[in-house]
Amino acid sequence: MLRYLFRRLLKALMWFVVGSVLLVLLFRFVPPPGTALMVERKIDSWIDSDPIDLQRSWTPWEEISDNLKLAVIASEDQKFPEHWGFDFDAIQAALAHNERGGSIRGASTLSQQVSKNLFLWSGRSYLRKGLEAWFTALIEVLWPKQRILEVYLNSAEWDEGVFGAEAAARHHFGVSAANLSRQQASLLAAVLPNPRVWSAGRPGTYVAQRAGWIRRQMSLLGGTDYLSRLEQPRKAPWAG
Repeated sequence: MLRYLFRRLLKALMWFVVGSVLLVLLFRFVPPPGTALMVERKIDSWIDSDPIDLQRSWTPWEEISDNLKLAVIASEDQKFPEHWGFDFDAIQAALAHNERGGSIRGASTLSQQVSKNLFLWSGRSYLRKGLEAWFTALIEVLWPKQRILEVYLNSAEWDEGVFGAEAAARHHFGVSAANLSRQQASLLAAVLPNPRVWSAGRPGTYVAQRAGWIRRQMSLLGGTDYLSRLEQPRKAPWAG
């Protein structure tokens, strides 16, 4: 019986590995039709009997403002062009901060956030963290950096039920994602830690100050020319 169960478990694991690899490889070329987070929001609305109208329109890389691309990197993951999905320095800093108590600080890279939003459920558990690491590794190996950021910008939530750069730009500012100004882009990036509470279109003092910090970081990174680094080869993870 134990041998039988072990074989069944091994077979299920093999199917999961093959299926997840094929799915991630497919989404390198095909726009994901939705995300796990969108499904979760819809199910929550049914449970709460509070209908929600999900807004999302896939927008290709060329039709998204470079200002938004840079603002998100400056805000969320400044080592994005170099790392292989995990920023170990940021993880160590977050662990040290959390051990001291107070507010919990995360250290998720853009790649990890794509993994969570696209494939996984909300919450904290060792199983979810393990799956997040698996999908993050697959994304980093099978997708170029430009694709990772493209999917992120089309999957992020920017208000209750507002997903993706195009829907966010029109919802908050009445413009297309291609026409976002530097200030508008920084405001959108500023609310990403808590987009269902903070508003990019009606920013409070904290969001406005955070957006100002993001614009300064964008300048320090060298402006939108920084995006060319996404096309440069990275050092192999085992090279140190």
